[in-house]
Amino acid sequence: MSPSSGRPALHIAFLTLSDYSMIALANALEVLRMANRASGETLYRWTIATPDGRPARASNGLPLSPTVALGQADAPDIVFVCGGVRVRAACDAALDACLVRLARAGVVLGGLCTGSYALVRAGLMKGYRCAVHWEQMAALREEFTDVDFSDGLFVIDRDRITCSGGTAPIDLMLHLTESRYGKALAGAISAQFTVERIRDAAHRQHVPLAARLGFGRAELVRASTLMESHIEEPLAMAELARRVGLSPRQLQRMFRHYLDMAPHQYYLRLRLDRARELLTQTGMSIMDVMVACGFESSPHFSRAYREQFGHSPSAARRGSRENTG
Repeated sequence: MSPSSGRPALHIAFLTLSDYSMIALANALEVLRMANRASGETLYRWTIATPDGRPARASNGLPLSPTVALGQADAPDIVFVCGGVRVRAACDAALDACLVRLARAGVVLGGLCTGSYALVRAGLMKGYRCAVHWEQMAALREEFTDVDFSDGLFVIDRDRITCSGGTAPIDLMLHLTESRYGKALAGAISAQFTVERIRDAAHRQHVPLAARLGFGRAELVRASTLMESHIEEPLAMAELARRVGLSPRQLQRMFRHYLDMAPHQYYLRLRLDRARELLTQTGMSIMDVMVACGFESSPHFSRAYREQFGHSPSAARRGSRENTG
């Protein structure tokens, strides 16, 4: 049976705003191109659009053509807004109204990189989970308290699809392709792009602490940096506090106030995140991963991993092999 199973090609329009991120767009678009090539069918078709039909310059100064006005695009199934470093300047009331009309018409809406901001600004993400590039996250959380911002690579929430940008659109489009056309095709595309593993929506962006919290408390940022650089041999909390110039009680209070967790809980999460990366992206044995992430006993490692991610280290390793097989 062919991947399409007789279904019409999915039409995706990329609405490019001024100074949009070309790497995010290109990574998304190339997965669609390779899906067509690998399957031998037209599974996807796409349109590059702007609000007025004139090509928008990306942040690297390059325009793309052909470009059409969004209103002239032939009935897209999904519209992804593509933003960049100056996304706020690229949005206006006319764009808001256009996006609202699309939503009312039942078009699935998405955002790549900071393009999610356009959907948020237009009031189209209220009550939805939303991914956005980490540089924008702290400010948007302060400004739009009715949106559930996620630090995941991408979020698919009903008729909204948002993605953090950079290389994450590869993972998003591979996920959409696997969901629609099957694991074999997604695997074939991954092989062509030498992508070892398709990351899923549960994978978090690596968000620098200061950017995520939106404040300048240097001691907390230094503590987090020290934790990240001492994964294999974790520092004792008293030593960590001494190195950042605080008492253990002050360190405890600061983590509780800003992160709503104790320092040792934050440290454990960092170590478990590293363990997941090693389990899913390398061939290291589970025992070697355990040691590399500072765990001294296998039962403790397995229990902590399961509590954090909902499955065991061995299940994570099996899932990685299935995705690359």
